Amino acid sequence: MDTKELTLRLAAAVGVSGTEQNVTAMAAEILAPYGTVRTDNLGNLICSVRKAKEGARHYMLDAHIDEIGMIVTYIDTDGFLKVSNVGGIDRRLLLASEVIVYGKQPLTGIICSTPPHLQGEGEKKNPKIDDIYIDIGMNREQAQAAVSLGDRVTIKARSREMLGDLITSKALDDRAGCAAVIRAVQLLADTNLDCGITLTLTTQEETGAAGAKTAAFAVAPTHCITVDVSFAYTPDSPRYKCGDLCKGPMIGIAPILSKYMSDRLVEVAKKREIPYQTEVMGGGTGTNADSIASSGAGVATGLLSIPQQYMHTPVEKVSVGDIENTAKMIAEFIKAEEAHK
Repeated sequence: MDTKELTLRLAAAVGVSGTEQNVTAMAAEILAPYGTVRTDNLGNLICSVRKAKEGARHYMLDAHIDEIGMIVTYIDTDGFLKVSNVGGIDRRLLLASEVIVYGKQPLTGIICSTPPHLQGEGEKKNPKIDDIYIDIGMNREQAQAAVSLGDRVTIKARSREMLGDLITSKALDDRAGCAAVIRAVQLLADTNLDCGITLTLTTQEETGAAGAKTAAFAVAPTHCITVDVSFAYTPDSPRYKCGDLCKGPMIGIAPILSKYMSDRLVEVAKKREIPYQTEVMGGGTGTNADSIASSGAGVATGLLSIPQQYMHTPVEKVSVGDIENTAKMIAEFIKAEEAHK
């Protein structure tokens, strides 16, 4: 399958933090031809693509596979569900949204919204997550038979192709990154290299990067490239904090990241004429890269971010070309490093 189909298939799968097994099963099938695939105790998908020869580098290619969502915390006397957030839900999107509750089977729900005619003066139009209710059309007895506390909930969304190479979907944060590292492995499949390569699609990034911490400890790489998404410019966003769609991956520059890795990624992009942007951060990056860099005795870590509009919404939007160029940059970086040593 091509990069667009790969990305849309991954994005459509369900995998709220802590319950990523459906999407990791799909990814495992895709990766089976390229290495030995396993899952660990936290649900991370780890694909050993090639073993390093003695004394050679070992590259970890990482992206997080979980997505934001909600978790059922209570069923009230009328059968309405109370929830809490799993990750950074934007509560401005919630009222009157259609959702899917992953109970004993997927159920359609609607987040309750008071009609404007009945709203009291000064009533909150942007309630906290704890204040909302989900209507699944059941009484309490029926709801308790169909839904368990702890079941996950997502806002209902559809993946769509847009003009040019643009696509929109839920969970492109970070299934776009997952597609990029899978595609990088495909690009390197027939290349003769001494280095080791392990691909990790890690869990629970949206709730604290627990998956990246444990995966990096288990893999014990010498070097890592993490792929995530970052902000692409829209007219309502601060220009200086954003990259641009369709202009290539954003190479991270930050104290926690390896300066050597960042500089070499820029050098390789220029030499191979791969479009790129830079993203400068003054401390941590807010991605898996932070946990991986400080894992064990330390890992030389670089960060590539795919520009994305409307982050943490059901209509996240990316360029397929940016994903493909991210994969190409990873592949060309590893080939250049192995030739350079």
